[in-house]
Amino acid sequence: MRGLPALLPVLSLALAQTVIPFWHTAGPPGDRVLEEAIRSFNAGQNAYRLEARYVGDYREAGVKLLAALRSGRPPALFHAELSFLPRLAKEGLALPLDAYLQDLPQDLYPAPLKAGQVGGRTYGLPLGVSVPALYYNKDAFRAKGLKPPMTWAEVERAAEALTSRTAKGMVIATDVWSFNAIVMSLGGSLVKDGLPAFTSKEAVEALEMLYRMVQKGHAQARNLAEAQFAVADFLRTKAFMGIGPTTALPVVLAQTALPFQVGYAPLPRVPGGAVPLSGAVLVVLKGAGPEEARGAVAFWRHFLEPKRQADWVRTTWYLPLRRAAEAELKDFLQEPERRAVFAQVEAARPWSQDPELVVWYGYLEEALEKSLKQGVKPRVALEEAQKKALAAEGR
Repeated sequence: MRGLPALLPVLSLALAQTVIPFWHTAGPPGDRVLEEAIRSFNAGQNAYRLEARYVGDYREAGVKLLAALRSGRPPALFHAELSFLPRLAKEGLALPLDAYLQDLPQDLYPAPLKAGQVGGRTYGLPLGVSVPALYYNKDAFRAKGLKPPMTWAEVERAAEALTSRTAKGMVIATDVWSFNAIVMSLGGSLVKDGLPAFTSKEAVEALEMLYRMVQKGHAQARNLAEAQFAVADFLRTKAFMGIGPTTALPVVLAQTALPFQVGYAPLPRVPGGAVPLSGAVLVVLKGAGPEEARGAVAFWRHFLEPKRQADWVRTTWYLPLRRAAEAELKDFLQEPERRAVFAQVEAARPWSQDPELVVWYGYLEEALEKSLKQGVKPRVALEEAQKKALAAEGR
């Protein structure tokens, strides 16, 4: 019993701590920075303890969360992909956090903060947000005397010039994010007044452009199940251009050495066009109490420390969330191509803040695959997707 008095303070501390189960989607290389932030947060204060668990990529995590919600055992804190956030908010599964966001740093960028809002209320704390890039094989471009495309017409011409008997000029993914990036760049949206807008002028124009490139043999279409082949097409010089988030290149470079120099350029954009701000936010889920919400915000503030932000940006190529981090990133942000791509944040907006899109986008991806892989005319495929989406809405 002589050791009991010495144990009492430790036991009291453990009982006083608020434990916060945290499911996240940060794989390599960003997992190192996030896990260090969790360790230092847990070690640096006594009020909260995050218990982190990696639950796969965005789609895998979403499936696991839905199962946990059905079973009544969700985590308190979840790393939610941006298009998932509006649905969580609409169904009352995410807690509003505005009451806990007093005295935030004054140098936070407004666009990422807005990405975590639904209906003017904050339901998500931005952790990593990115913009798209047009990736291209610099060696192949030099060999053909090509410059990075600045318009979609130039993309088509470059795809034609780069196509050979053994390689395509471009690889096209038939997922909703990639297609939406083009639609937004043309000034359009996949949702209008809360309803699907799959047959809008911009959506039809976007799919007709992709369809032309595929039909002419200048592009290779890959569906979601073939995502690994889309990356392999580019890495093995079977295709020379592709669209992806800024975060795609660090993931590839963490796994393999490339046999050519990769270039990256801003997505072509018409006047009035936008680029999608994508990524993920921290969400406090229904069932969590006020202390867990305060702990989540406390961890987010810890993550926002300028040196940690700089490490996160260098490692992942997510956008910096606050201006103070830029002092630590001068050389990184001065590289011309990276600076041009990151500057797209000025024309960025969340790629989806419509709860219904997660219900509809399967119909759109089916239409994209039918058109680009089976040859169905773009307008016909999009009209079919529109009808299915409206039927799902009971319209």
